[in-house]
Amino acid sequence: MDANQINAGTTAWTPTNWKTKPIKQDVVYEDKEHVQKVLGKLEQLPPLVTPKEIENLREQLKQVALGNSFLLQGGDCAELFDYCSQGPIEAKLKVLLQMSLVLTWGARTSVVRIARMAGQYAKPRSKPTEMHNGQEILSYRGDNVNGFDPSDRTPDPERLLGAYFHSAATMNYLRSLLDSGFADLHEPSNWNLDHVRSEAVRGEYQNIVTQLTDALDFMRTIGADNSQQQSASSSVLRSVDFFVSHEALLLDFETALTRLLPSPSSKTKKWYNAGAHFLWIGDRTRQPDGAHIEYMRGIENPIGIKVGPTTEPDKLVELLNTLNPSKDIGKITLITRFGAGKVDTHLAQHIEAVRQSGHIPVWVCDPMHGNTKSVSGGIKTRHFVDICQELSQTFRVHKMCGSKLNGVHFELTGDSVTECIGGSMDLKDTDLSTNYQSYCDPRLNYEQSLDIAFLIAKYYQKERKNEEFPSL
Repeated sequence: MDANQINAGTTAWTPTNWKTKPIKQDVVYEDKEHVQKVLGKLEQLPPLVTPKEIENLREQLKQVALGNSFLLQGGDCAELFDYCSQGPIEAKLKVLLQMSLVLTWGARTSVVRIARMAGQYAKPRSKPTEMHNGQEILSYRGDNVNGFDPSDRTPDPERLLGAYFHSAATMNYLRSLLDSGFADLHEPSNWNLDHVRSEAVRGEYQNIVTQLTDALDFMRTIGADNSQQQSASSSVLRSVDFFVSHEALLLDFETALTRLLPSPSSKTKKWYNAGAHFLWIGDRTRQPDGAHIEYMRGIENPIGIKVGPTTEPDKLVELLNTLNPSKDIGKITLITRFGAGKVDTHLAQHIEAVRQSGHIPVWVCDPMHGNTKSVSGGIKTRHFVDICQELSQTFRVHKMCGSKLNGVHFELTGDSVTECIGGSMDLKDTDLSTNYQSYCDPRLNYEQSLDIAFLIAKYYQKERKNEEFPSL
């Protein structure tokens, strides 16, 4: 059998078949020969992730889809090469681990963690150009394409190599942190609640932290987390699986990192994108006959699809049939991003169409991308209340439809930036300039990220008390 026909459901597929399809969000380079030289170098570099890790994530996402676990996905809108540094990496890992611990306590279920990290360097843009000081210049497309400085907007293929090596360095430090006990839940880090301005809210949050630490202390007392025991509780308490993801936007780059590798679950070789555990297709690149769908249909990695107000239910089913013809549970994650107030109009029909198709995806809510607004001066922001509203609506609609929300997807950072309005810090639009750092979309800061985790935990507490459609 030809190596290109090894993958079940991808007969005659090759990593370059997408070149025969129409493509959106492509990057035009001035020196084609330089691009090919860089891509040739990338093809020779070692994988960043392994098939075993990828298949481990697929199995965990199967449990998420079946309602036995919960998915937390979060990280930067657009990573910068400068974020490949000790402080930012530790801060982002810390907030995701703390959030997952709160969610585990609240939902009474294990949490799968996927970071928008170690590769989220490219961003789609609504327009290829923008105006700057009266001149039309190329839009900033992310650090692996061009620079944010207006004088550095020419796409540079060398940045693709920079993306690989910054991803490799980030992954190396993440693995080192996790192997050295950074995720040991006996010390759930310093829970700093000083940012919570409301005494009542701070008291509620502190109550959750107290119950968490008491539960961990009790387990240690009875020996349930003895490090010598190879029990599930020991594994969860002392170390965690941690996966990385990014949007599969630059297909030449993704193709260069696609490898035919032995599958740990079979005796055959399969095509894996060895640059990340999880890849997703954005709202601007999910055309059923487009290049991005053609590329994604052939890789073994679990795949996410952003689902917005313009997604027609029958087209969504068409995408599912193309990307997952065997209907493997856990292969596809549907990430809905409608915007506050629009969930009722769209989500129920998507749920019903998918149910009728026989597919069982992971249903995830992204309450960020549909809620971007501008304030005076054209600064982009998001209102915490809108984020909570979309989450509440999504929980409620899933429950009304006999479905279940399986996870959440946030743009966030572990730093105390001031990019989103509201939260327990009670940030106002006048506070945005204090520490606004994002070069693309606004992110939840460390404090607001914990706010969200605490609120979801409280939601599940109320649900267990059979309160009708409890809100965040």
